[in-house]
Amino acid sequence: MSFSAEKKPTREKERIARGAATAASVESKEKGMEISEARHDVLRLREILNSCSKPIEGAGSQQSDSQVEELVNFLDLISDAALSDPDNEHTETNAFEVLSETYQYISSPSVDQAVGDALSFELPKAVSQFAGISQRCLDMATGMIDQLILMCGPRDMLSILCNALGSSSRITKASTYILPLLSGLSKVFLSLQRRHFEHIKVAVPIILNVLKAVPLELDEGELVDIFERAVGIANSIHAICTKLEGSANEKLRALFGLYILQCMALVSVSMSYRSSSCHSLMLQLSHFFPYCGLSYLNLLTTYDVDSVTSIVFEEDKENYMSLSYVKHGGALSVIWGQATEGIAQSAGEDLISVKDELRSNQTKRWQAIGTLKHVLSWGNLPWELRKQAVNFLLCITNGNNSQGHDAEDSDWSTYVPNLFASLQAVKMVIMSAPDRELRKHAFDALKRILADIPTSMRFDILKALITNTESSSMIAILIDLLKAEMHKEIRNRTRNAQMDGTFSPNILFWTPGVLELVELILRPPQGGPPSLPEHIDAVLSVLNLYRFIFITESTGETNHTGILSKNNLEEAYNQWLLPLRTLVTGIMPENKNDCDQLALDTLCTLNPIELVLYRCIELVEEKLTRTI
Repeated sequence: MSFSAEKKPTREKERIARGAATAASVESKEKGMEISEARHDVLRLREILNSCSKPIEGAGSQQSDSQVEELVNFLDLISDAALSDPDNEHTETNAFEVLSETYQYISSPSVDQAVGDALSFELPKAVSQFAGISQRCLDMATGMIDQLILMCGPRDMLSILCNALGSSSRITKASTYILPLLSGLSKVFLSLQRRHFEHIKVAVPIILNVLKAVPLELDEGELVDIFERAVGIANSIHAICTKLEGSANEKLRALFGLYILQCMALVSVSMSYRSSSCHSLMLQLSHFFPYCGLSYLNLLTTYDVDSVTSIVFEEDKENYMSLSYVKHGGALSVIWGQATEGIAQSAGEDLISVKDELRSNQTKRWQAIGTLKHVLSWGNLPWELRKQAVNFLLCITNGNNSQGHDAEDSDWSTYVPNLFASLQAVKMVIMSAPDRELRKHAFDALKRILADIPTSMRFDILKALITNTESSSMIAILIDLLKAEMHKEIRNRTRNAQMDGTFSPNILFWTPGVLELVELILRPPQGGPPSLPEHIDAVLSVLNLYRFIFITESTGETNHTGILSKNNLEEAYNQWLLPLRTLVTGIMPENKNDCDQLALDTLCTLNPIELVLYRCIELVEEKLTRTI
């Protein structure tokens, strides 16, 4: 027994040792197979590369194209294998060796020019796919494109690289695929000898479209790599501009400015607001502002954007659509300048003087408010940037800047569409901002912008805001603002009458249009009473407005809105108030018999409506009785 017990551990050790030896042998064989496969791939590549030259020398271009296609297909297989298994060191090493062998081939001085030309058309796409495998593959792919530029020439490579960039949306790992191509374009631009503006004007929209297509879910490192290359292109354009004179310089500098603004917008929407890399990119882009002749004030008034756009696209308006975020970039450049002092300094700007100018000049202030809508309404932007935009609005609308805006001005109405769009954008911030303080500040900004609009158009603006809003809570807020305006107007009218004994003929808010808004909510266009409890806030607010108008008109023995006329009283009673009472009295008993929390909440919210509704009905009934 003791002998057997002593032998068991020994046998177990032997078994473990044999297993380890077998595993080591298998691993060694696998490594040997991997090395053998790698050598086989390199040998196969050499065969393909050697065969690429022969047909071109004497067998015709069709066979040559076939050999180049075979090379591209082979490279695709190697890159696909490595990309599909990113943790496999063997496939990465194999890809790098294949790429290195190809680089050595095209770098050889013995390569025929015809071979180089044929390969230059196809290799940029193929080698760029290796960029996503590893850093050294990215570096090698970038070096290969640099070599192809030397072989093929800058003008031909410009169209080749642009074509390759245009295919990026169909290429696996597109985020890394574009890196060697963007680096290549930076060098191509510098190598151009003539017609710089024309060539770069073709390339810039393609570059920007690729940057717009960059997935937002990429990690910061990938985004930094992409946008650093975009800044590298900016540096190349700047270097070319400094060597040009006259109209050539003016045109390219204008295109350069548009490119910078678009890049600022794309960086803002793609990267984290608090990222140091994002701030660094903004500093670099802002540094070009003085050279491009861009200023914060003129960007906010859109003067700079309109000016450079007319220079670049004076004969061709089609490509302007590719620069769809230029005005966003102009507004964001100012917001970034406000958020980070160093950025404003880099742009050569004094924000204090810019804000002072906007506070003192109503026309420029309206233009700036209209421009900031691009920041406030861009849903993909970080909330921090939209918060900075709201703060900027509060700064430029702070003070007595609304004085004198009711003076006759034939041009002011042209700014109303932009002001309205900005109010809509601020309204969206109030409704969707995650931060309570931001919602409060946005509401303050909304009130200040409305106060800055001439009284003669303020009612129409408020009415348009209400009719273009679906949120019940937001409608209630806007109706309360309208009620406040009506209260202020009637109070001022009464005060003036007491002072000089005359009434002002201008009653701009006390018009029949107010009843149209009441009807819109109490009797929606689709028919029937409003939907409850979904629209409780709007219904309660408009009932309070109706009661306020009714009591004010009755007390003052006026009828500016027409609310006291018999027809309007009967319409309100039969088509607005009674159907609403039927709806409310039907909902209340249903929820009283239900003890769940939702039913209790519904009862609590319906109680105020019931109280105001019955008071409105009583007022109308009393008035109708006297009228009859």
